[in-house]
Amino acid sequence: MRRDFLIAALAVALATVIALGCIGTDEEKAKISTLRIGYQPSTHQVAEMVAMEEGWWQEDLAPFGIEEVEDFEFPSGPPEMQAMLGGNLDIAYVGAAPPISAIAQGLDAKIVAAVQKNGSNLVVSPEVDYNGPESLVGLKIATFPPGSIQDTVFKKWLQDNGVNPEEIDIKSMGPGDAVTAISAKRVDGVFLPHPSPSIIELEGNGESVVASGEMWPNHACCCLVVSGELMRNEPELVDQIIKTHIKATEYINENPERAAEIYSAKTGQNLTMVLYSFKTWDGAWISDPHVAIPSVTEYARVDYELGYTGDKLLTEDDLFDTTFYDKVTS
Repeated sequence: MRRDFLIAALAVALATVIALGCIGTDEEKAKISTLRIGYQPSTHQVAEMVAMEEGWWQEDLAPFGIEEVEDFEFPSGPPEMQAMLGGNLDIAYVGAAPPISAIAQGLDAKIVAAVQKNGSNLVVSPEVDYNGPESLVGLKIATFPPGSIQDTVFKKWLQDNGVNPEEIDIKSMGPGDAVTAISAKRVDGVFLPHPSPSIIELEGNGESVVASGEMWPNHACCCLVVSGELMRNEPELVDQIIKTHIKATEYINENPERAAEIYSAKTGQNLTMVLYSFKTWDGAWISDPHVAIPSVTEYARVDYELGYTGDKLLTEDDLFDTTFYDKVTS
């Protein structure tokens, strides 16, 4: 009987050691040495590119164990969020609408900072006699896929003006394909983020007729999304990610010509066109997530009504964690 008791006690002790060992292993796995960033080739997200080109991501994050920083380009937000859902990104520069659908699908992540507001344009071919939203009925308009900022803003604007989006042939395309489509006259217009509207205008293939800030004044556009795992396991690293993002945002606003050079080099887009985009867009680079909350929660309502989030109407608490930003800016 004594022997049976000792065996049972040893079994419990062994199970405890194994359990503790597993906990320790999980904590070790939580530490990352490579930070994976998603972004899109838009001037909206030039803060990510500035921080990369100036070496700030590598330099600022090295004290937290980050040995390598990789960034990955996506044509639009929905596929970028699919990559994050698949565990292939740690942070993402992305429009504020795609995370809504992704979080509704189970993405473990939150918006921790704003990146930019406004900054998209409706551009129509020279042949189109544009005189308001109703004049788009029956036309082919290319924009980003369902669940993107551009899709959400465009469809809400149409509805606000009494136009049923289903009366327009809306084509889902990335920026490159959409620019090519309007140039080849395969579509009658596009609704795209900058610098695509500038490319089309400078090439003589279309005219900007409405800016997104006119459709929805001061609407949030791009944001910085961080995985829940990173927020829980490495909060100090997240603090520094936000500090670096703020530094890059301030740098862009103080040095727009240098930011344009970095963007041009990163994307291969013509510098003259990029500078023209900076001068003519209605956007602004920002970092405060509180500024984005009203319009993002409205996006969530619109997306819910459009059926993009199923039966889930997401709230501010579902989408945002402002505690990191508040901490580093207090």
